[in-house]
Amino acid sequence: MDPLDFLELEEMLRFLHCNKTEISCMESPVIFLCKLKDYNLISEDRFKKVSRMKKKEKGLYDILDWFEEKKSEHIKLFWKCAFKETVLSHNPKLQMLRKSLMDGSYHFDTQLPEKVETEDNGEKEKTEHSEEEVRKENSVKKKRKYSKSICDEEDEQPGPSGLSTSAQKKSKKICFTPPMKKGEKGEIWTWPLYKSQLPVTCGQMSGTLQRDKLAKGEKCILANKQWFAPGEFERFAGKQSCKNWKLSIRCGGTPLGKLIKEGHLKTVAYKGGNKKAKKILFSLEEATTESEKEEDDEEDQDSSSDEPTTDEEEAEEQMVQQPEAGLSNTKVFKVTCGGLAGTLHKKRFASGTLGKSIRTETSWMTPVDFCKESGPTNVSWKKDIRWDGKPLSALMEAEILKIHSLLCACPLCKPDPEDLENEKNDDDCCICKNEEEDQELVVCEECPRSFHQKCHLPHVDDIILNDDSPWLCTFCVFRANHVCLDQLDVNAVMSQQISQHMMQCQYLLLSLRSADEEQMFSPDPMGYLANYSTSIKSPMWLGKVTEKLQQKQYQTVGEFVSDVQLIFANCATFNRGNPEILAIGNQLRELFDSEFKKAFNIQDQ
Repeated sequence: MDPLDFLELEEMLRFLHCNKTEISCMESPVIFLCKLKDYNLISEDRFKKVSRMKKKEKGLYDILDWFEEKKSEHIKLFWKCAFKETVLSHNPKLQMLRKSLMDGSYHFDTQLPEKVETEDNGEKEKTEHSEEEVRKENSVKKKRKYSKSICDEEDEQPGPSGLSTSAQKKSKKICFTPPMKKGEKGEIWTWPLYKSQLPVTCGQMSGTLQRDKLAKGEKCILANKQWFAPGEFERFAGKQSCKNWKLSIRCGGTPLGKLIKEGHLKTVAYKGGNKKAKKILFSLEEATTESEKEEDDEEDQDSSSDEPTTDEEEAEEQMVQQPEAGLSNTKVFKVTCGGLAGTLHKKRFASGTLGKSIRTETSWMTPVDFCKESGPTNVSWKKDIRWDGKPLSALMEAEILKIHSLLCACPLCKPDPEDLENEKNDDDCCICKNEEEDQELVVCEECPRSFHQKCHLPHVDDIILNDDSPWLCTFCVFRANHVCLDQLDVNAVMSQQISQHMMQCQYLLLSLRSADEEQMFSPDPMGYLANYSTSIKSPMWLGKVTEKLQQKQYQTVGEFVSDVQLIFANCATFNRGNPEILAIGNQLRELFDSEFKKAFNIQDQ
């Protein structure tokens, strides 16, 4: 496994910066230089110059210094050359460096003194490079079919899947989780690379879990250069409603609770742990393993002597839940202005007129445009827009929201044409709620929704994107056509061929998956609940219904509806003693019933 797959470009550069001396003292520098020359990373002249030197350490160091300053965009290719087997076999020092990456012994969070630039042009290059990194970091790759103003300014993209009318693709960020080969089992926690640490995610937040710290009950997850206990990381990711980090924090899609149960991870009871049921489709009784129950029992016994009293714990928990304490990690705020409601996204906010940061049902707007849309306003957007009963200015006074400087050159303040187009649509997928680094989003030309090509129904093929007509999502197509449908009877609808009503069924399924904010009903429950199949004889989930619909396995509308209703029936059966989860299932079932009547124009009798 290549350790470079888990490093950002900045980390690779820093690794080179801190190890130039060790590399320059390698035993066989000529072999290494030959490999760099083979990949056009150094010129023939530089290669010959250093090769002629009797002592090559100084010459090699100069090349590394030059490469760091002038060729930093090729840093990943540099390390790939350095870690080639032919180079490693002759250079133990490079073997040692690679091993430090593999076993996690090298830490990137060590603070270095600020580098002093002696030349003005060095500062300029550094600033330009920094601004470019910010632009790349804040951009989201989106495919847009109907963007002639952008396409005319850019070169045509090579390759069979390139879109002749799409915006230029931004350079891909390095994924934290490696791509899996087809048929390969994703048990990455068994790989030697993850002997001491594991990549973990919670919602859209990613981090690195240190195994030994977890086993000791210490803060064990590093994210955004901060250390978190599992429960703190869950809150930091905005998943505090789950209230069970063993289910909400995952490694490669697998809950940590399952890894603990199977012995891949060791843990102790964390103080102040929340024992409330997680808002999931299934009962927490089944999801909690025997080892977890033992830990909870031990925690309850110890609380009478070693831990604070229950009242003290509750006071500490209330402190954490205070808005002022947790808002710094909040990404989205529900806001209103008059009768208009929307959600303000922190990462898009720059000022009142820059950055379309407020999402309504129909579009993205700047705060000023949001106020104008709501009607006549009184004072200013900072006071007219309300959050939690308070003016938006309260978030600015608390420095939760920060207005960018007039000199700021970020993509929000100084957007190029592509940035302006991307601001019109969502940054994450409407269905799976994820912003995958290695997947582009297809954007609807009519509404602000974005989709992964395989999440939308029907799937969006590259061929469809390549034509010149604007692409509309199924939500918009349905809205434009359902008014033309004749009024139907329920029994008549159930017996009709699904091929005649594919659009309505796709709309219904997309509506359910989009409303399933926590993705509780989408995955296969048997994947992480060992005893689920003993209680439920006919498991069904939204992902399975999607697969069957896409593969045309349903003959009638009634078959499709039966599978959807089976999901809610299983939820009710499995959670008879869990009213909170039952309420979630009932809410989604009521949504399906109402949308079903609307989709097929069925009148209440």
